[in-house]
Amino acid sequence: MGALQLKDTHGKRSSSMSFALRWKHENVRLIVLSALISIAMTFMFLVLLYGTADKHVSVVLNGRESIVSTKQWVLQRLLDEQAITIGTYDKVSMPLNSGVKDGDRIIIDQAVPLVVKADGKERTLYTTERTVQAAIDQANISVRSQDKIMPPLNTAVEPNMKVSVTRIDKKYSENAFKVPFSIVKKEDPKLAKGKEKLVQTGKEGMVIKRFESVFADGVLVSQTLVTKLTHSPSVNQVVAVGTLKEEPKVTVLSAKTASVTTLTKRGVKFSAKKVIKNVTLTAYSAGVQSTGKSKSHPEYGITASGSRVQEGRTIAVDPRIIPIGWWVYIEGIGFRRAEDTGSAIKGNKVDVYFDSESYAEKFGLKRGYTIYVLGPKKPESL
Repeated sequence: MGALQLKDTHGKRSSSMSFALRWKHENVRLIVLSALISIAMTFMFLVLLYGTADKHVSVVLNGRESIVSTKQWVLQRLLDEQAITIGTYDKVSMPLNSGVKDGDRIIIDQAVPLVVKADGKERTLYTTERTVQAAIDQANISVRSQDKIMPPLNTAVEPNMKVSVTRIDKKYSENAFKVPFSIVKKEDPKLAKGKEKLVQTGKEGMVIKRFESVFADGVLVSQTLVTKLTHSPSVNQVVAVGTLKEEPKVTVLSAKTASVTTLTKRGVKFSAKKVIKNVTLTAYSAGVQSTGKSKSHPEYGITASGSRVQEGRTIAVDPRIIPIGWWVYIEGIGFRRAEDTGSAIKGNKVDVYFDSESYAEKFGLKRGYTIYVLGPKKPESL
């Protein structure tokens, strides 16, 4: 029988195990490298597959939204594809080098130029805001409540729009003004007619006026009276005007003048102091046409002697010919009293009073009358 050869058997097993370990050690790098290459190729394939697939993207340009279909996977390339240029002051909701995915929503606000004039300076701003208010706020231009903005703050912004900010300032001032006094005339029945008397001396007053001045960019545009305060009132100057009429002076004929004759007319016997022949008669009334006074006039119907006119009694005479207050007898007319005068009654002319204006006008001019001058007392009937 043969014996086991242990040495040889051990040698063969060791040699086989060394070979396997050596092969594994030599090929592990190759295996790892192959795996990495496989993963990279798979990734590139997926990227290529993803990049070439159509994507639907929502593009909101200046508030208007549209859906675009694209194979681009970078935002900048998508914008170039859509011919959308992004300016320095434009706003985009995501970076231009961002990847584009299906279903993305991209918001683009393009800035527009805006010419703003404020505080004496004019400058051009680029804004993505939609109203004048927002654009001014963006530019850090302070606006006060009293300032005037044109166009109004709620106006929609348009390219190259001109906006002006006018600074409105208000200033207040006070000035003192003199108030002249008034002259008041009051009738005084105790003072002779035609005379005046100072009763109270007038005094000027003073008022304080407060004005509001409005300036637009430093230029005065309006001035308004705000308040008016009486500092001291004016005092009227009072003048008394006399209304007292002097008693008519009755001219008494000279004692040497004897009565011309004794007559009896209409049952009355009288002695005439004087006879005036070839007298011209006219007529008048108390109205506007004859005296220039209406019924509302305080001296309406009042004669020069102070008595009130009365038809059948009153006549107007020239006091140098017939004394005021004396009675006369007019042939064809009757007894009358000299109570009034007139600018047109001169010499041998007498104006006979009638209540009716129309009758006085129709009376006309009558010549050749004889008048008997009797005296201050009316003759009594027999």
